[in-house]
Amino acid sequence: MIFENPNPREIAQAMQQNAAPDTLFVVMVAENTPLDVAQLMTALNETTCQYIGGIFPKLIFDDKLLNLGVIVTQLKGLQKIHTVRGLADVSYALEKHPEVLGSDYCVFALVDGLASGISGFLSELYRSYGSEIRYFGGGAGSLSLQQAPCIFSREGFLEDAAVYCLLNQTTHLGVKHGWEKLGGPFIATKTNANIVEEINWKPAFEVYRELVEADSGASFDSQAFFDIAKGYPFGMVREGSECIVRDPIAVNEQGHLICVGEVAENTFLNVLKGKIDPLIIAAGQAAAEAADQAGKPTAAIIVDCISRVLFLGDDFEREAKAVSIALRNKEIDPTIRGALSLGEISSFGEGFLEFFNKTTVVGLFE
Repeated sequence: MIFENPNPREIAQAMQQNAAPDTLFVVMVAENTPLDVAQLMTALNETTCQYIGGIFPKLIFDDKLLNLGVIVTQLKGLQKIHTVRGLADVSYALEKHPEVLGSDYCVFALVDGLASGISGFLSELYRSYGSEIRYFGGGAGSLSLQQAPCIFSREGFLEDAAVYCLLNQTTHLGVKHGWEKLGGPFIATKTNANIVEEINWKPAFEVYRELVEADSGASFDSQAFFDIAKGYPFGMVREGSECIVRDPIAVNEQGHLICVGEVAENTFLNVLKGKIDPLIIAAGQAAAEAADQAGKPTAAIIVDCISRVLFLGDDFEREAKAVSIALRNKEIDPTIRGALSLGEISSFGEGFLEFFNKTTVVGLFE
């Protein structure tokens, strides 16, 4: 369901008409939409619908980028919805599932993408549910990069929090980013959660600046940090697979680099560089990778990083079309829909669960 001029009562009524005890509704709201989330929650809480939702910079429907609107996706096999508050404090305990679950189960998670402690939360999630099931989701939040309430459920409209649910639904995933190595590896010799303080025992910005300015020909003295950095993310080295991208979004007065998502101390880092065509090709490959595993999915969801749009600009339309074409070529029926996120959540490879940046994640739900 897509609502281009959303009214809380109309959304609630449409969802109620499709509600069932095991149905989960995923509600994605574009942040510039003139919609009162509190009123939407009030309307939804008067129905029998089970839902989780998030505020995102922009939405995707088919191959179109939406600055306004609400997209609602139905998933099946809902077991239970959980809410975790205080990701930064790590003061929570997740309920451990008593049984070993297989690949016909999926955990769908939405987090505050600007919270610290996301990697720790995902580690706890992985310990709770194991390596056989699939994991999918993304980071909500504003393009302003100012932390504020951004995820919602019957438990409230929250920041520094996560909502997740267990689904008895087979899910097929594709994960690709397409960023290429410019330099490294370096060692993140001192970090604090999502802040890289030192690289190779030197101030992090000093090392990063030297490499990026030499390649780009631009100067951080004359341009805003992210205007340059959006094309030069970090890549956390992972043997045998694509590196995990970390997006440096700001530099503080101490010369520390603030990233979306944690970087563990002593992590090996590459500095990556973006080129338009490899990024677009990678997005299509993510969709094809998911489609190659799928039979007849009933829902197709994309979580694609907002900073890919900021880097690609008008060429993002080509990326969205590459995803749609890849799915149609595999005769996948559901229209792809989803959000531009502040971080992407997915298991990949041998079941490893990660929080990605600048990455395209496609989930097909059967």
